Order: sequence, then structure tokens, then C-alpha cells
Amino acid sequence: MKTMLVAIGGNSLIRAGEKGTVAEQEANARRTAHAIVGLIQDGYRLVVTHGNGPQVGADLLRSERAIDQVPSLPLDVCGAATQGEIGYLLVQALRSELLHAGLHVPVVSVVTQSLVSRDDPAMLHPTKPIGPFYSRADAEERRRTLGWQIVEDAARGYRRVVPSPDPTDIIEQEVIRGLVNDGVLVVACGGGGIPVVEENGDLHGVEAVIDKDRASALLASELGVDIFAISTDADFVYFDYKKPTQRPLTSVTAAEIECHLHSGQFPPGNMGPKVESALRFLKAGGREVIITSFEHLLDAVHGMAGTHILPKAPPETESSEVQPAVAGERF
Repeated sequence: MKTMLVAIGGNSLIRAGEKGTVAEQEANARRTAHAIVGLIQDGYRLVVTHGNGPQVGADLLRSERAIDQVPSLPLDVCGAATQGEIGYLLVQALRSELLHAGLHVPVVSVVTQSLVSRDDPAMLHPTKPIGPFYSRADAEERRRTLGWQIVEDAARGYRRVVPSPDPTDIIEQEVIRGLVNDGVLVVACGGGGIPVVEENGDLHGVEAVIDKDRASALLASELGVDIFAISTDADFVYFDYKKPTQRPLTSVTAAEIECHLHSGQFPPGNMGPKVESALRFLKAGGREVIITSFEHLLDAVHGMAGTHILPKAPPETESSEVQPAVAGERF
């Protein structure tokens, strides 16, 4: 049976201009679930991963505001909590859409840990902003009392930054593999997974944030899925984005898009990590990456939308043409 990992972005639950209420997230989860169920109807076994940036920020803010009432929560625990929160919303939405489609597919959310190394250079150079903005005085107080690293945003104030190390292993990968092989639709690796380090055989959470797409690429590689699909807020990866010469990339090889990446086409804070993650998956033996919006995900899998990245150009075709996936049993 064909297999796919779908990494859905933060916009799948909280869209631009929304406050992020539970009602808004429930409605967005149903729209996302509808697209995912279409893939199941096409015969795919799926793993779904997701972001959690807005939800973690809200949890940290709640923890800050309630510190005089209850103990504050460390970042790894906030990550675990939001995995459960988002997993609950997605599982409910997926279950409802599956039943509506007449499909009897079990669904489960797996709170997932991602292994990182304390020796990762990123651990010494925090760059990932998290949580609310502070005044200079409040930021300095937190730097002094809590040991936080703080950066200034000239327009909005001061903000905490934490490391963003590379994941080296997905702790629950064998559990996820077994579930998928049993026909279960799995939601996993939320927010890139809870960052943990291993010391003397024990796992310990660390104050860090893992890029969701990098963790998803690693999980996709470890599972050996046929297609790694990244759902974002753009229909395509664009060359010369927001310039007069802008054009969508439909089908490109790994070598071609890597050249565009090195030439500065894809900014680090936007499409860059997604393209890097796509390349990691393909270099590890993956067959195809699709990048598109979740509204166009089903059409993209059918070869009618989105950006398709392949290890190399298919025989007797030009790389500008979209080619459908060649799927196989790899679990």
C-alpha cells in the first residue's frame, strides 16, 4: 500500500487574522481533515505531523501570567501539552470526517519525543524566538533571574530565544511504524517533537524548539514513506518570490532546487527550512516531496498542483512538467 507523511503547517489550525479560539481551531481542523481523508480514499496509509508555534506561545503566556498561583511550566512540558491539545482536535476532526466518508479507520495521536545532542552547535547559539514580547526592564529581570537569552525586536520589544537543534532520532518511530502497518491513521511529532537528550540511558527534556519540517523529514525517512508532503500557506514554491519575475516551480529535481536554495531564493524564516527538509528526505532515499497548501493537497498528489521535488528527472521528461508519484510498499 502507498504511504505518505503529511506535515501540516500552523495555518491549518490558526489562520491569519484569527485569535486562535478553540472554536476557530476546531473549524480549521475539520477543513484540514477533509483533505487528509481524500488521501485515504485514494489508498494511502498516512502519518500526519503538525506545527504548534502559536499554541506553545499561548501556553507560555498563561504560565507567565499565573506564576503567582501555580508553578510555571518548562518549555518541553509546554510542547508535550500542546501536542496533546492539537492531537485531540485533529483526531476528533479526522474521526468525524472518516465516518462521514463511510471509512472505518482508527485514528490515534502519539505524543512524540525527538532526540537531540547537547553537543549540537545550536545549543550554544539560541536563535528561535518564543513566547510573548517584554519591556526592556521585564526582559532584563528574566535574563537575570531565569538565565534566559533575550533578543530585541526593534518594533515590538524584547523576546526570549531558545536553541533549535537538529533532531537525530524519533524516539517513538517503531510504535508509529507498527500502528501504520496495522492500518491506523497516526498523528505524531507535533511541533517537531519534544526535544530530549539521552544521558546514561535516560531521556531528559531540554529547553529548545525543533523545526517541525526537519523532524517530519527525519520521521518520513525512518519510516520509508513513498511521499513526504509539506502543507504550507503557499500553493507552490516560487522562484523570485514577490518579484516581477516570480514564477511557480512545478516539478524540479533535488539538484535544481538545491542550487536555488544556495543562491538565496528561499529565506531561512520562510521557505528555506521546508526546502532543506525536502532535500534531507530525498538524500536519505525518499522518492518524492510535494509542497503546497492543504487546500490543494489532494490535487497535488494527483499531479495537478503544487511543487514536486524528485531525486532526478524522470526518463524522457522535462523537469518543468509535473509527474505523478511512483509509489511502493516501503514500510
